[in-house]
Amino acid sequence: MGNSYAGQLKSARFEEALHNSIEASLRCSSVVPRPVFSQLYLNAESSTFSADGFCQAGKDLRLTSLSKEQLEVPPGFLLVGVKTPSLPEHILVCAVDKRFLPDDDGKNALLGFSGNCIGCGERGFRYFTEFSNHINLKLTTQPKKQKHLRYYLVRNSQGALCKGSPICWKEPRSRPFPTPAAKPVSSSSLTSENGNTNGYKSGFLHSDLPSYASAKTPTAVNSSTPQDLSRNKGIVKPLPLPVHAVGKPFPAAPEITGGTMNGARITILNPAPSQPLVHSTSPSPGCIAGDSAMITFSGPPKKRHRGWPPSSPVEAPMLSFPSPPVRPITRPASQLQPILGGIFQPQPIPAGETVIVPENLLNSSGVRPVILIGYGSLPYFYGNVGDIVVSPLLVNCYKLQDLEKKELDHMGVSSSQFLSVENLILLTIQYLVKLGSDQIPIREVFEQIVLKALQEFTYKDRSMQMNRPAMCVSPAQLPWLARLCASVSQDLVHVLVTQNSLAEGISETLRSLSDMKPQQRLPDYVVAICCSKVRGNEFCVIALGKYQSRALAESMLTTSEFLKEISYELITGKVSFLASHVRNTSTGDDLDKLLEKIQRKRGDNVVVPFNGDVKECVLSLEAASMTPTQGRGCITDSFQIYQSQLIVARKLLSQVCAIADSGSQCLDLGRFSRVDFLIVVPRSEVLVQQTLHRIRLSGVLTDLGLEESGYASQRADKYVLRLDGDIQAKFDAFVRKVKHNPYTLFVLIHDNSHVDLTSALSGPLPHGDPSQGLSDRFINSCEVQDALNLIVLQVSAFPYALQTQQSKIGSSNEVHWIQPDSAEDVANEDQLYFGISEYSKSLQWGMTSPLLRCDETYEKMVNTILERYPRLHSMVIRCYLLIQQYTEALMALTTMSSLRDHTTLETLNIMDDLLSSPGKDKSGRGHMVLIRVPSVQLAMLAKERLQEVRDKLGLQYRFEVLLGNPASELCVAKHFVTRLKVWRGCHQEDWVPRTYKDLEGLPCILFLTGKDPLGETFPRSLKYCDLRLIDSSFLTRTTLEQEIGLACCYVSREVIREPTTVLDLSDKDVDKANSMENDSDELFIDLDRPQSNGSEVTGTSGSIAENGVSSSSAAEEVQRQPANLDFQNMANSSVDEGTYPNSTASDFKQECDSLGTQLASSTTSKLSSSSSQAYQWSPQSESKKRMSNLVLPRIVVLSRATYNFLASHRNGKTPSTICLLPHADVGWSRSLRPIISPELSSEEQSIYYRQWTMARQHHADFVNSSEATGTRTVHPRRLLLIGPPQVGKTGAYLQFLRILYRMLIRLLEVDVYDEEEINADVEKEEDQEPGTEKDLWPDIEVFSKMPFDITVHDPKYRHISPLYTEKNLLAKQGVCPDDARKRETVSMMLTKYASYNTFHHCEQCHQYMDVSATSQTPESTIHAFTFSSSMLGEEVQLHFIIPKSKEHHFIFSKQGKHLESMRLPLVSDAQSSNTVKSPIFTPSSGRHEHGLLNLYHAMEGINHLHIMVVKEYEMPLYRKYWSNHIMLVLPSVFNNAGAGASRFLIKELSYNNLELERNRMEELGVKRQCVWPFIVIMDDSCVLWNAHSNVPEQTSQSIEADNGTRNVSLKYVIQHMEATPKITSYAMLGIQKWNSKLNSTTPKHPFSRCHIHDFIMLNVDLTQNVQYDLNRYFCEDIDFNLRANSGNLLICRFNNFSLMKKHIQVGGHKDFIVKPKIMITEGSAPISPVQYVCAPDSEQTLLAAPAQFLLEKFLQYSSHKLFPKALNNPRNPLLAVDCYLNLGPEVSLCYVSSRPHSVNVNTEGVDFSGLLLYLCDSFVCAAMLKKYKFLKGATLCVICQDRSSLRQTIVRLELEDEWQFRLRDEFQTANSIDDKPLYFLTGRHI
Repeated sequence: MGNSYAGQLKSARFEEALHNSIEASLRCSSVVPRPVFSQLYLNAESSTFSADGFCQAGKDLRLTSLSKEQLEVPPGFLLVGVKTPSLPEHILVCAVDKRFLPDDDGKNALLGFSGNCIGCGERGFRYFTEFSNHINLKLTTQPKKQKHLRYYLVRNSQGALCKGSPICWKEPRSRPFPTPAAKPVSSSSLTSENGNTNGYKSGFLHSDLPSYASAKTPTAVNSSTPQDLSRNKGIVKPLPLPVHAVGKPFPAAPEITGGTMNGARITILNPAPSQPLVHSTSPSPGCIAGDSAMITFSGPPKKRHRGWPPSSPVEAPMLSFPSPPVRPITRPASQLQPILGGIFQPQPIPAGETVIVPENLLNSSGVRPVILIGYGSLPYFYGNVGDIVVSPLLVNCYKLQDLEKKELDHMGVSSSQFLSVENLILLTIQYLVKLGSDQIPIREVFEQIVLKALQEFTYKDRSMQMNRPAMCVSPAQLPWLARLCASVSQDLVHVLVTQNSLAEGISETLRSLSDMKPQQRLPDYVVAICCSKVRGNEFCVIALGKYQSRALAESMLTTSEFLKEISYELITGKVSFLASHVRNTSTGDDLDKLLEKIQRKRGDNVVVPFNGDVKECVLSLEAASMTPTQGRGCITDSFQIYQSQLIVARKLLSQVCAIADSGSQCLDLGRFSRVDFLIVVPRSEVLVQQTLHRIRLSGVLTDLGLEESGYASQRADKYVLRLDGDIQAKFDAFVRKVKHNPYTLFVLIHDNSHVDLTSALSGPLPHGDPSQGLSDRFINSCEVQDALNLIVLQVSAFPYALQTQQSKIGSSNEVHWIQPDSAEDVANEDQLYFGISEYSKSLQWGMTSPLLRCDETYEKMVNTILERYPRLHSMVIRCYLLIQQYTEALMALTTMSSLRDHTTLETLNIMDDLLSSPGKDKSGRGHMVLIRVPSVQLAMLAKERLQEVRDKLGLQYRFEVLLGNPASELCVAKHFVTRLKVWRGCHQEDWVPRTYKDLEGLPCILFLTGKDPLGETFPRSLKYCDLRLIDSSFLTRTTLEQEIGLACCYVSREVIREPTTVLDLSDKDVDKANSMENDSDELFIDLDRPQSNGSEVTGTSGSIAENGVSSSSAAEEVQRQPANLDFQNMANSSVDEGTYPNSTASDFKQECDSLGTQLASSTTSKLSSSSSQAYQWSPQSESKKRMSNLVLPRIVVLSRATYNFLASHRNGKTPSTICLLPHADVGWSRSLRPIISPELSSEEQSIYYRQWTMARQHHADFVNSSEATGTRTVHPRRLLLIGPPQVGKTGAYLQFLRILYRMLIRLLEVDVYDEEEINADVEKEEDQEPGTEKDLWPDIEVFSKMPFDITVHDPKYRHISPLYTEKNLLAKQGVCPDDARKRETVSMMLTKYASYNTFHHCEQCHQYMDVSATSQTPESTIHAFTFSSSMLGEEVQLHFIIPKSKEHHFIFSKQGKHLESMRLPLVSDAQSSNTVKSPIFTPSSGRHEHGLLNLYHAMEGINHLHIMVVKEYEMPLYRKYWSNHIMLVLPSVFNNAGAGASRFLIKELSYNNLELERNRMEELGVKRQCVWPFIVIMDDSCVLWNAHSNVPEQTSQSIEADNGTRNVSLKYVIQHMEATPKITSYAMLGIQKWNSKLNSTTPKHPFSRCHIHDFIMLNVDLTQNVQYDLNRYFCEDIDFNLRANSGNLLICRFNNFSLMKKHIQVGGHKDFIVKPKIMITEGSAPISPVQYVCAPDSEQTLLAAPAQFLLEKFLQYSSHKLFPKALNNPRNPLLAVDCYLNLGPEVSLCYVSSRPHSVNVNTEGVDFSGLLLYLCDSFVCAAMLKKYKFLKGATLCVICQDRSSLRQTIVRLELEDEWQFRLRDEFQTANSIDDKPLYFLTGRHI
C-alpha cells in the first residue's frame, strides 16, 4: 500500500489528458472516448516513453551513449549490462545491488532483485519484472534476472565504461515452478518467481493472460491506517445491504469524478485482448497487504513493491470484509468495466447470494443467531433481519498484514510464513471446540493462537527443512479435516460444508433453527464452509448457543449503548413480565404480600438498631433516640505522606526538571516564584468533595502561599473543577489567571483522565453523555497547550487509552508508581497494597473462604431466566434477580427462615454479616456492602425496592440503603448522621457526610451507579463488593479493571499468604545513588518551613499526604504507618547529566521535601482506631492482639465471565485482563503482534501499547495524527502519573505541588555555611592596630608592623591540628571529636549579585552562558601554552580552550595564531567602573553542573577575564555545560591530583605570563614593574558577597540587609581591593567568611593580618619564591599562608567584606574511594586509615589511591601512634619544618621555616614532643635542627620520596646522633612500586 505506480499522475500531464478527453468527447458521436485516467495511467504510447534503449522517463540507457558519462553508483551497487532482445547490438546500463548477484562460482546470490535506473535516477525497484518494464525490455516471456543481467561493466584504461566479464549464473537443477499450461495449480502449491516456495499463493499459471479494466475502488476504511473492524460497534443488525459484489458484471462503470470515488483514488488498467482466465481457487489471506484483498494476473507473487505495469498484479481495495476470490469472466476488450467493486447501486444480485431470515426466528428458537464474519463475502440478508446479528469480531484475525522483518523476527515468525485459508479455518474450529460453555470467542485470544501457529510453522520450517506445500491443507482435505476437528466437541461445534456459496450454509442453519423441536439441543457454533471450485474456500461462524449468542451480541454494544438499551427497556415496560416473575419466591409465594403480612404483625416495633440480635425489637421512637457509644476511639481525619508517595512525588519533580533542562526552551523554571494549581475531576459530586477534603487536610493551599490559613478551607473549592455544564466560566477564569501571572507556574491536574476521551470535534456520540468531550475541549485547548507557565499532569489508574501511537504525552513524560518487587526496602511497613493482581493471585492461596468468589447458584438462576426472556438485556435480568435475592435473604435472616434454601449462600452470608455486626456492641459500627449497578435507572429501582423491604421488615434503624449517583450528593438518614457524628466526636450541628470515607463504620448497602467508577475512595469498613452485574458487556481491560479496582486497598502484611511482594524503593525507582561518597551526616538538611496554620495535622507542614483508600481518615491512618524515610538514598540520588533531575537529586530533592528527620519515625498525633474491631490496629499491640486486628482485603463476588478472567493465574485456560483490548476508544494497529505478558511492568506495557494501538476516530488524540506525514504533536509540558487504583495518587501529586514550590523557592534560595570563626578568643584585638574603623584601605606603614595571627580561624578547619603560638599557651584548647556535628548552613535568598550554576537561565546572561536554542557549542580553539617550572624541573604544557568571543583577552602571534600571552593591565591604569584588572581563576572538579561558574550577575555584566581550571578527563563535560567560558586544562598527569596541584599551576602560569607581558610591554616603553601582578583565585562555591557598615554604599545597587550588612557584587569587592594604596606591596588580599553573628559580635578592626582562604587576590610577583605544594590534597592554603608569612610577606584580610559559600554536596576535592588495587572479592570490608601504610616489601594488600593522599589520611587519623608524646599536649608541640600537615586535632604543631631570614615563632624554652620532616630540601641542615630541644622519648618522622633519599636524609642531617632508629620502624604508603609510594622512618629521641 502506498507505493507509487509507474507513470504516476503529474499535474501537467493531467491537464493535457483532461484537455484531450474533452476534445475527443466533443468530436465523437458513437464511440465512447477513453476516460482521462486511462489516458494518464495506462496508455503506454501517450503517457510513457517506450522507445527501445530508453527508460520510460525518456533517458538513454545504452552503453554506447553512457560510456563517457560519470555515473553515480550508490554504495553496495554495481553497474551491470542488460541484454534486450529488441536491440541485440546494444547493452543497457543499470545499477544492481551486488547482494542479488552471484559470486564467481555462481552461488550466494540473494533471491529477488534490487536495482536503480541509471537514466532517470529512479531508485528502489524491488522486482526485476517491475524494472524490466521501466527500462522497456518488451519481453514476450516472463522477465528473469538470470537471463537478462549478462555482464559486469568496468572502466578501461581511458576511463570509458565497457563490457566486462559475464555474470556467472547457474540454473538450479530442478525447477519446482510449473510449466505454462492450462491446468490450474492446487491452492497448496505455492511458488515464487525464483522457483522457491514461500507463503504466497500463485494465483495464475504462465499463459497468455487476459487484461481487464480493474478499478481500485473506494472503501469504508482508510487505506493508510487499517481499521479495526472487530470493534465496530455500529454493526449490530445487518440491513439488506450488498457487502460485496465481486466478479459480477455491472451495467455501467461506477461514476468517477475528479479522479476519486468517495475520496479513494481510482486506478484503471488498460484493456488488452481477451484470453481465457485460469486461476487458483482462493487467494491466501497472506496475500492481503494491510486489510486489502489481492487479485493476481501474472508475474511474481505479491510482496512489498513499488508498482506494477499493465497486465500484472494489482492491489485490491481495502474492504469492510475480506474480499472473495475472482471468478473467471470474459468480456470484449472494448468494454471498460471493473472486476473489483465496492458497494455500487444498482447491482443485480444473484439468487444464490441472498439469505432470507425466517419469521419469528427469535420467538420460536429463543436464540438470536450471531454471524461472525470469516473469510469471503457474506450474502445479502432479507426478511426478518432484526432477529440476526452480524459481528466483525474475528474478521481482522484472518488478515495478516505485512510487517517489517525485524518485527517478524521479534515474534519468531518467518518473513514469508503466512497461513492459508484452510489453516485458518481449522484453527478457528479448534478454538471454538476448546471454549467452555460459559465462554465466548475473544479476538485477542484467537490472534494469539494464530501467532503461535505461525511460530510453530516457522520452527518446523527451520528444523525440518520442510517445503511450504507440505504444511498446507488442500481444498479436498479441508472438509474431512474440519469435521475431524469438530468431532471432539460433543456436538457443540458443527461443520457445514457447501459447494456454491456461504448463503447456502447460512440459510440451511437458519432454517434448521426455525424448525427446531422444543427439546432439541442446538450446537453452540456452526462453522459454514464453502468449498467452491470457482470461488475458493470461504467460511463464517454462526453462534447458536443461547449464552454465546446473547453474550456476543451484547459485547458489541458500547457501555453508553447498552445503558441506553436498558433505559429503553425500563421505560417501555418490556420488563414488566420479569418484574412480576421476581416478585415471587421460588415456591411461588408473593413477596409483597409476605412483606405486608410481616409489617402488620410487627406493628410499631422495629428491630433494635444495635447491641442486640435482629430478633429483638423496640418501639420506633425509642430506636430513633438511641445513641451509640464512641466505641474504640474517635474517628478523626488525618493526612500522611508515605514513602511510596514521597518517591513518586520526587519522580514527578525530577521529570519536570528534565523537561526544563531538555534544551527545548519549553519550560524555564528559573523565572517562577510561585506555584498555583487546578484539579479537574470527572462528573462526580462525591469525588469533588473527596478532593476538596484532601486539599483542606493537606494544608497545601497555605503551604503554597495561595490562601491565608484562616480562609483556606472555605476557598478550597476554587481549586477543584468538575467536568460538567458549568465548567466554561470557571475554566475561562483559570486561563485568564494563567495569562495574567507569567511568573507563577500553574499545574493543571486532570485526575482520572481516562474517563472521558471523546474528541470535542466529533460532537456528542450516539447514546452518549452530553458532557462527553469536555475534557478534550479544555485540557487539549490551545490556551492550555501554548501557555509556557502551565504544566498539565494527567493522573490515571488505567492509562491505556492515553498510550497509543498518537498519544499527546511523550513516553519519557510518564511517571509510574513504584513496583512491588523489593522486600527489604519496606520491611518496617505494616501494610501492603493489595491490588488487582494480588486478588487474582489470592486464588492460589487455597483459602476456604476466598477473596474472589463466583456465585455459581446465582449464575444458574440467571441462565434459567435468560432463556425465558431472550429479548431483554442480561444486565436487567441480573439486576432484578439480585434484588430478589437480597430481599429473600433479608426475610430469611429476620422472619422467614424457610427462605434460606431459596437464597444463594453468598447473598445470605453478606446480609448476615451486615445485620449482625451492629448488634455486637454498643457502638453499633458495622460493614458496608457495595453493589455495583452501572445503570442509574436500575440502581434507583434496586435502592427503592431494597429500602422498601428493609422498612417493612423493621430494619430501618439497623442499616442504611444509599444510592451512589455521581450526579448527586449523598443522602443519609438523620439518625444515621447522628451516629456518624458520635463516632467522629464531631460537634458541628450542620455536619453531614459528603464522601464515602465519611461513612466509616456505618452499616449500609451502597448501590454505586454510573457508567464508570470515578476513583472515589471507600471506607475501611467496606467489606463486600458485589460485582455480579459486571459480565460479558465489559470486555475491555479498562472497563473490567476499574470495576475490580473498587476493592483495591492496603492490607496488613500478615494477610499475604504467598512470598511477600512489597513496595520497591530500589534504584529503578529511587534515582541511582551518586558514585561519590558523601558523609551521611551531610545529607540531613533542615528544610522545614514554618508549619502552615492551615494544616490540620501536627508535624511538619505539608509533609503528610495520601490518596485513595489508605489514609485520609483515622482508619486509613491505622492502615498504613509513616515510612522511615531513607534520606541518604534520596539525597545521593542522581540522574543523567544535563538534566534537572541531577540538580534535583543533589540540590532540590532534599531541600524540597519538607520532611525533617523527626518525620521519618513519627506518626500522626491524632491516632485513632478503626470502626470495627477486626480492623483496629495499634502499634503497641502485642502479637496475639495484633493477629486479631488485621486489616483485611475486601471480599469480591463476581459474575462467571469476570471471574474467569481473574482466575487465569489458576487454571491457565482463560485469558487474563491484560490481553484484552485496552480501551473501547482505541484499536489494535495490527492483528499480528507479539503476545503481551501479564508479567510486564507498567513501563513495558506502555511501550507495547504505544507501538500496537491506535486512537479511534472519536478519540481526542485521533486528530493528533497527520495523514500526510505521519507526524504527531507531543505536548512537551504534559505528564502522566500512572498508579493502580486507590494506591495514593492524590497524596502523591499534592506532595508534588508542595515540593515543586519548595524547589522553585530553592531556585531563589541557597544554602550557605553559617559558622562562627574558631579560636576567636586567642585573637587579641589590641594587637591589631591597622588604623581606625573608618579606614577603607589599610595603611601600609601601620599594617606592616602588625604581627601575623598564625592561628587558623576558618570554621571548616575545626578538626585540624592547631598551630603553636606564644599566645595560645594561655588559651584553653577546645578539642572537638572528629565525628562532631555536621557543618551548619542557613538558607539565604539569592540576590541579583549572586553567582550561579548551569541551572540558572535568564535573558540577561543568555549570551554569557551561550545556551542557544540550537544548543550548539560555539566555535572555540585550543591553544597550548608551555613554560618552564623550576619547581618541577621541567617544561609544563597547559592547554587553553578559548571561545572566539573571548580571544581579545589574549595575545596571539601574527603567524599561525600561536598563543603568546594573556593580556594584563597596568598598575597605573585608572580604575574604571566597567572593568576589573585581575584575571579570575576558578579551579573546579566534579561540579560541571553545580559549580557556581556563572559570574555574569556577580560581575554586574561587565567585561571580565574568567578562567575555569579543570582536569583533562573532565574537560568534555565542562565544555558541554560552559561552552562560552575560557578553560585552562591541566595535564593528564594531574588527573588524580588534589587542590594543591591546580593552585600551583595557576600560580606558575600566572608568573610566567607576567614575565611575558613585562617583556612585551617593555618593548612598548612600559616599565616592568608597572604591569599588573595580581590574580584572583576563587572557589567554585562562592555565591554571595557582603559589605559591612563602614564601607561606602555601592552605587545605588547594593541590597541592604539587617544589622548594617548589605549585599554587593563581586565586581565591587574586587574593584575596592584593587584600589588599595601601594597594593603591590601586599602579597595576598582576601576577605572574611560570613556568618549570621558577624555584626552582632564585637566590632572587628577593618583589616587583619591572618590566614585567608577560598577567595584570594594573589601577587604572583612578590610570591615568586613561595609555592603551593602541588602534591597536597588537604590544608594546602594553610601551608601556603605559613610559607608566605615566614618570608615576611604581607597578607591582608578585609574585614569590611564577607563571603558566603554555598553548601554543594557533589564534587569538589572529595576523598578518594580507597580500594584494593586488585579486587579479590566484591563487597569486602572497608579499609581503615591504619592500612594506608605498610612495611616496605610486605605482602599487605596494595591500594589504588595516590601515595600523597594515603599519607595525609594516615597522618590525620593515626598520629597518636606516631607521636604519643604530642597528644593533647599543646605546651610541648610537634616541630614541623617547612610544612604544615594535619595530624588531627589532638596534636599541636609548631611551624618553623628553614629559609634564611625567615620569620618564625619564638620557641625559646619549648621542649618539643616530636619532629616532622616532610620532603625536606637542602635548607634543612643538622645545625638548624640541633637548636631545638626535644622531650626524652619524643618521636621523629622523616618522609621522603624513595628509600635511598630517606637514608641519605638521615645521614645528611646527622639524625642518628640524637635519635634512635630500628629497622622495623621504616614504612611506606600502601602503593605498588608503579604508583611511586612515599617512604617514612620513625625514631625515638635518646
